[in-house]
Amino acid sequence: MWRDHLTEIIIFTLLFLLVSAMGFVAARWRAPNDMAHLDEWGLGGRSFGGWITWFLIGGDLYTAYTFVAVPALIFGAGAAGFFAVPYTIVIYPMVFLVLVRLWSVSHRHGFVTPADFVRTRFGSPTLALLVAITGIAATMPYIALQLVGIEAVLKTMGVTGESAIARHLPIIIAFAILAAYTYQSGLRAPALIAFVKDTLIYIVILVAVLYLPYKLGGWGSIFDAADQKFQASPNPNDGILLNANNQLQYITLAFGSALALFLYPHSLTGVLASKNRDVIKRNMSALPAYSLLLGLIALLGYMAIAADVKPLPGAKAGSTDSNTVVPLLFDQQFPDWFAGMAYAAIGIGALVPAAIMSIAAANLFTRNIYKEYLKRDATPAQEANVSKITSLVVKVGAVACIVFLDPQFSIDLQLIGGVIILQTLPAVALGLYTRWFHKIGLISGWAVGMALGMWMLYQIPNAATGRKHFGGSAFPLSDFGVDTKKTIYVGIVAVLVNLLVAVLVTVAMRRAKVADGVDGTAHGDYFADEGDPRVTPGPAKGAEAAPEPVA
Repeated sequence: MWRDHLTEIIIFTLLFLLVSAMGFVAARWRAPNDMAHLDEWGLGGRSFGGWITWFLIGGDLYTAYTFVAVPALIFGAGAAGFFAVPYTIVIYPMVFLVLVRLWSVSHRHGFVTPADFVRTRFGSPTLALLVAITGIAATMPYIALQLVGIEAVLKTMGVTGESAIARHLPIIIAFAILAAYTYQSGLRAPALIAFVKDTLIYIVILVAVLYLPYKLGGWGSIFDAADQKFQASPNPNDGILLNANNQLQYITLAFGSALALFLYPHSLTGVLASKNRDVIKRNMSALPAYSLLLGLIALLGYMAIAADVKPLPGAKAGSTDSNTVVPLLFDQQFPDWFAGMAYAAIGIGALVPAAIMSIAAANLFTRNIYKEYLKRDATPAQEANVSKITSLVVKVGAVACIVFLDPQFSIDLQLIGGVIILQTLPAVALGLYTRWFHKIGLISGWAVGMALGMWMLYQIPNAATGRKHFGGSAFPLSDFGVDTKKTIYVGIVAVLVNLLVAVLVTVAMRRAKVADGVDGTAHGDYFADEGDPRVTPGPAKGAEAAPEPVA
């Protein structure tokens, strides 16, 4: 009952109201003369310095879902769940120079989205449209997943109802407030709130990893309890160590997830909001501090095993909701006031990325669908207004996913999102370094990679939920005729095939002398810095430089 958690609810509510007020105040923080411009509303004026960018990108990448789902995965499967730690370490050296080049060319041409860059780089509105649609499709379930984190906290505090609407009413109210201050303040709102969110998470996790091992008998007892649980598991892949059957899946999932991380539109939104190249370089060097925090968060899964935490019942009869493991751990092991702080950290941790994701998806629609195909002469004020309205629609869609769909299906959708966003890697990431690919080659590679990825995902069942299709991202190699029990991450296979097709078709197009799009960028654009003039006076006009109306 919620009355047993009254202190936790009060602390949670007060901190939530505090950040909501900050969200509305953010409209006056570093306020421009005119918010009716995507550069201001959608990118915070492209003026964020080192600390703001660090909190903003960190708050965007390390979400409420990360807080509850990574420990839950380790609670259920053991070592395989640690894939999230290495991939958030290796990604930063990989993108250190890539993101600097993207910032520079975007600064020169006024690009707001990765699809803007693709439109100008390859002279293909069709390829840009595919990148935009892919980004929106990959982002939507990610937003819905943030609600899974809040829902786990509310369920632990006993804030539930009988009907679907009553059960989700607090989430609906929370996202209505989020929608209101995001509409008013744009990217400045999550940037300001991220300071509170990340500070809370650091405090909560550092206290937990110091106090809980002491209370539970030390790290040796914690790992012994986890090992004992997995020894009794019917799944041979569960355990505190990887085995021969899941090592390939672990490696490919970690590497594939790393490649996908900064292809997501919301990740790039924080990068493009930085004021210069040095800010990005410093952040790519400092953001691994969040990966250290993630490693500590992951260990909460083993602590929950040692504390004998039992997950709350799931939506279906006989099922359990493993996402409640961390909230229950704090509820059982800490005073109510501290548990309330932890719940607030998770709840606020959902608002920051959800706001950035909705803004990123709205920018994609506005710049690469609305402006490109519906109203080519749209003014900056019209663009900003359309983006604001679209961000509201995106949030409503995310809430609808949670209210009317099984939350487990939202988790599976996010796995699909990682596979499909990887198919933009050749055009976006490789396009920053080479113009060798033919636009038809990139479109063909995207289509084949997407089709193969969807087919592979369709073949994967989920034994836990009984779903026959789209049940995960671990594809059995035996389905390819290989005599092994090993699995591989679907995204890696799909993007490799994508690249192969793009290369083969490009070679064929070059030999056939098929006309290619016009590259609207210059070599110096990729090294521009703060203070360097834009190529054109208005934002995104560089995206119209290529004269060809079709791919």
